[in-house]
Amino acid sequence: MKNINPVFCAVDTPDLAKAQKLVTQIRHYVHGLKLGLEFFLANGVAGYKAVASDLPIFLDLKLHDIPNTVAGAVISILPLKPSFLTIHTSGGPAMMRAAADAATRAGAMRPKLLGVTVLTSLDATDLATVGQDDDTTRQVVRLAKLARASGLDGVVCSPEEVKILRQELGPDFILTVPGIRPSWAAANDQKRIMTPGEAIAAGATYLVIGRPITGADNPAEAAQRIGQEIAA
Repeated sequence: MKNINPVFCAVDTPDLAKAQKLVTQIRHYVHGLKLGLEFFLANGVAGYKAVASDLPIFLDLKLHDIPNTVAGAVISILPLKPSFLTIHTSGGPAMMRAAADAATRAGAMRPKLLGVTVLTSLDATDLATVGQDDDTTRQVVRLAKLARASGLDGVVCSPEEVKILRQELGPDFILTVPGIRPSWAAANDQKRIMTPGEAIAAGATYLVIGRPITGADNPAEAAQRIGQEIAA
């Protein structure tokens, strides 16, 4: 049985053989795969195709550049047919609109565009250091509303912002949430975290989980355990 939970497993490794082995182990116990910069830059399009299967692919490249460049990047990615693609909301409304317009070239196979708000590795002190609003929630809400107004399908946010974003943006806006750690897993470098069950209860659409699955002695068992935790 597959797709028993809303989890995208973060396949964040440059090692293609390791990634292929992992996907074989977990493919029946997760909703889809998240391929990020570490994997994509090491393995490129060939590596993407080598691990892509019938599972949805969340291509997490966090595009951020001038509008024309980002639009061109989106068009270049369309042949890969990812289900989701990320861009940074801090690139501004013109950039996001250009990306959304470019994605429509894929027609019915258009990837859903998700705006990255505030990275889960950042906290209020980090935001203040780079000159942004040090109220993390307020900054995330501002960027999420901008993303929706600019034609994006959803955002990536931390668990802490899920509840308020669901209230502010309604039931159909996609909330994809990293920073998820089961009660039995280490926090690692994530500063704003929540358990899978808590995040779903708060209104998350999808969860992104990496090391609790990929670093486990038995990744398939870990993915199953997470599914059970969500169901409970």
